[in-house]
Amino acid sequence: MFFAYENHTINFDATIHNALNVLNKLCDRKMLLFVLDNEQRLWGTLTDGDIRRAFLKGFVLSDTVKDIAFREFKFLSKNGTHVQAISAFRKMGLSLLPVLDDDGRIVAVHDISDGKSILPLDAVIMAGGKGERLRPLTNNTPKPLLPIAGKPIIDYNIEALMRNGITNINVTVNYLKEQLAEHFSRPFNGIQVKCVEEPRFLGTAGAMRFVKDFENDVILLMNSDIFTNICYEDFYLYFAETQADMAVATLPYSISVPYGIVDLDGEKVQGLSEKPTFTYYANAGIYLLKRQMVDLIPTNEVFNATDLMNSIIDKGLKVVHYPIGGYWIDIGNKDEYKKAQEMAKFIAQ
Repeated sequence: MFFAYENHTINFDATIHNALNVLNKLCDRKMLLFVLDNEQRLWGTLTDGDIRRAFLKGFVLSDTVKDIAFREFKFLSKNGTHVQAISAFRKMGLSLLPVLDDDGRIVAVHDISDGKSILPLDAVIMAGGKGERLRPLTNNTPKPLLPIAGKPIIDYNIEALMRNGITNINVTVNYLKEQLAEHFSRPFNGIQVKCVEEPRFLGTAGAMRFVKDFENDVILLMNSDIFTNICYEDFYLYFAETQADMAVATLPYSISVPYGIVDLDGEKVQGLSEKPTFTYYANAGIYLLKRQMVDLIPTNEVFNATDLMNSIIDKGLKVVHYPIGGYWIDIGNKDEYKKAQEMAKFIAQ
């Protein structure tokens, strides 16, 4: 998510010729320069398109970039939540967004291309299960570490979280916990993933009580064995816009009845539906919840995410659902595991 921008800066007194040389040396596809003044404040941005337009206006190679830089650039402020702004800027076709301090100096640059975002979330990934329906594959390997196209299942989920700017990631472990602890003993793409040990099996939410370092007001809770391309940014924006206390990601599940169904009121026929289709929404095992909802989880007791959902509802608080629009596979058995492997090969093509 963070972009190494040091090679993308140039002083505003540099010539257009200098700017072209810098652009030509860039090895990535982000052909954008940040033009800085003598106080290292962001003056403007510059692309090869800006230079071409400048030549059409009569500028020459010896002119300075100060006069041709794009001054109406978009940026993020150092403080504040940026999710809505990032979503809007991405729709405008922007890929690099500078973050400026109060003096207008760059403190970071975010790459928001390919659905990347900056979400103010902490993540808890539940990885303590035994994976009994996948035996013997899980006899000596915890299910989250089973490979899909050469990569452990859980790594796909962690990479997706990191693409969305989530850096405080906790993994709850129990079964074969030593292997997961070893897997995350070193930084993962520069981020230290933390393992949180369950003293015993506490369900799909009970272990959250043992996470001590939440940093944000909203928590993403999810199963470790899901293979999905859910848009976490849209999920978060929906959660925020609905002012919910908890949101559950769901999967539309349709059932077609091959007969005409009679609509009854007691013994009275109200009508007839010919071969109707009913749509239900299945729990996808991915949740967003306000941090204070963790207080509803009993200490050291078996407690599932569905129990937490019911507790929140019983308190008269708001729970909403978010239908997943992309693919989703729960790797709970060998057939689903095979399906995920085939999907990974298709995605890689």
